[in-house]
Amino acid sequence: MKVLVAYATRHGATAGIAERITAALTAAGLSAEARPVEDVKDIGSFDAVVLGGAAYMFHWLKPAVLFSRRYRKELAARPVWLFSSGPLGTDLVGKDGRNVLEASRPREFDELAKLLHPRGEQVFFGAYDPDAPSVGLGERFVQHMPAARAAMPAGDFRDWPAIDAWAAQIAAELGAGE
Repeated sequence: MKVLVAYATRHGATAGIAERITAALTAAGLSAEARPVEDVKDIGSFDAVVLGGAAYMFHWLKPAVLFSRRYRKELAARPVWLFSSGPLGTDLVGKDGRNVLEASRPREFDELAKLLHPRGEQVFFGAYDPDAPSVGLGERFVQHMPAARAAMPAGDFRDWPAIDAWAAQIAAELGAGE
């Protein structure tokens, strides 16, 4: 079984998650490779796809959305999982009492669920380095507004055990080791 772990990343945190998923799938006995969505030209040789992207302001990165739309027929014909990274911090419950990971689900996931019929989806905590070069207008705004910058917790909040557990579930569903 050959698995593509395709991802859209802005600063590399989502790429790190994709690489971790790929390593876990490979360790489980599957053939897996991680690639940025921009580098994928054909998914025909893959039996399954894990597709991920960073989310900013409740929206998945555009390259991940475009990839999912471009390959919608091929993706809908094979096992697919979706993941997103983005919320910062370690609190699972926000000030409003809602689950942070559920509240951070990209808005595009509703459309993608109808198009692709994914077997699962997951939101993971992300990472933020305030000293990294900004990408896009929103990030430039945050970097130049002290109050906005102070509101964003800096650090790597990726939950590696949760990522490993999710990858193990995918491997089990794909019959790894059989």
